Amino acid sequence: MLRVAVVGSGPSGVYTAQALVGQDAVPGIRVDVLDRLPCPYGLVRYGVAPDHEKIKSLQGSLRAVLEDERIAFLGDVEVGARGLTPARLLELYHAVVYCVGASRDRRLGVPGEELRGSFSATEFVSWYSAHPDAVHEGFDLDRPGAVVVGAGNVAVDVTRLLVRRTEELAPTDIPQAALAALGASGVREVHMVARRGPAQAKFTTKELRELGALPDTRVLVDPAELALDPAYADPSGLPAVNRRNLDVVRGWATAATPSPATAPTGRTVRLRFFLRPVEILGEGGRVAAVRFERTEPDGAGGIRGTGRYEEIPAGLVLRAVGYQGAPLPGLPFDPARGTVPNAAGRVLRDGVPSPGEYVAGWIKRGPTGVIGTNRPCAKETAASLLADAPVLARRPVAPDPVAALRALGHEPVLWTGWQAIERAEAALGGALGRGPVKIPDWDGLRGAARQGQPIG
Repeated sequence: MLRVAVVGSGPSGVYTAQALVGQDAVPGIRVDVLDRLPCPYGLVRYGVAPDHEKIKSLQGSLRAVLEDERIAFLGDVEVGARGLTPARLLELYHAVVYCVGASRDRRLGVPGEELRGSFSATEFVSWYSAHPDAVHEGFDLDRPGAVVVGAGNVAVDVTRLLVRRTEELAPTDIPQAALAALGASGVREVHMVARRGPAQAKFTTKELRELGALPDTRVLVDPAELALDPAYADPSGLPAVNRRNLDVVRGWATAATPSPATAPTGRTVRLRFFLRPVEILGEGGRVAAVRFERTEPDGAGGIRGTGRYEEIPAGLVLRAVGYQGAPLPGLPFDPARGTVPNAAGRVLRDGVPSPGEYVAGWIKRGPTGVIGTNRPCAKETAASLLADAPVLARRPVAPDPVAALRALGHEPVLWTGWQAIERAEAALGGALGRGPVKIPDWDGLRGAARQGQPIG
């Protein structure tokens, strides 16, 4: 029997497990999917916005994989500096596939970034997604202005959530504290700011259009900023998605300016382009405004500063400027790329494949692509592992990895424990007059999981 550990239960990890058991090359293979959290599904549970129910429904297909009798979910098992080392994992399994994503946010690198009210977009997403590591004291939403720095789907998500109405979010699984805070928010205007033009923006058209469909919300774009983009007048040379994006922002810029929203919940989203943040300004230790430098195309595909500046008042700043892979102690790491060096998923130590060690997902290729991109990536890694299986299977490993983990002081949350969490979240939502509502803290998740764990 070949025993494999997959570290990470997001799409990359689940697709890897599926690819491993979906081939007949290794009869009797068993795959344990380990996760630091008591809950599976990774960013599908903790990164997809609560109002994106179609994408969140992907959990159903991931569930079907994890319920395969050849695959076991082991939650609340940490791998890394505070948990199992890669060397120890190789004592328990013939092979280990690391699908740990890119966990670090890129920073702006400007003065004032540490002021109260300045956060990464990921921190905000974790809060409204009920991640147990989230900032539980919440966010300062009492001032009318907010700035989101970035021009990708994460920037669009957090902008949309800042202006969503409570009644639109109540049917989702957003935690109660976040729902209440967003409902009481004083934010009335959100500036989503990009340092380049709309032709270079990374958001998808569907996400972008959702901003224009929000009730009681107007989206404004300055035609003068759009005109700075060389591709704006003639987008024929752009990829299709960028051309569609330009069509959307062109419609917002050329439409007659709507009358100010008169409903109490009326809010405004302003899409700003060719502005580069240079400083976050504070007052009393808290964010008060963001200072931007106007940029312009440099004629070589990049941008340059113009020496002209603008300040945008804000009580909240969220940066959504990308992710970086973080080193996992015990594994080699390429800091320039933010990935583990590999060849077709095989981990390379000093340029040589390390027997039994593999990677898939963002830690393999960098933070690129969409959820579906992980499937071919996982299949490539699985193919490498299965080709190595005859040699890997010769090495003796622990006969019962779960028992070995418990002997090392871990108490894995099994699939029955996850099902108990689901029941507890359904009960919590029922008590609040809502559908299932996420449990947002470690104690709550672990306590719920214990109700479904087998004894011993």
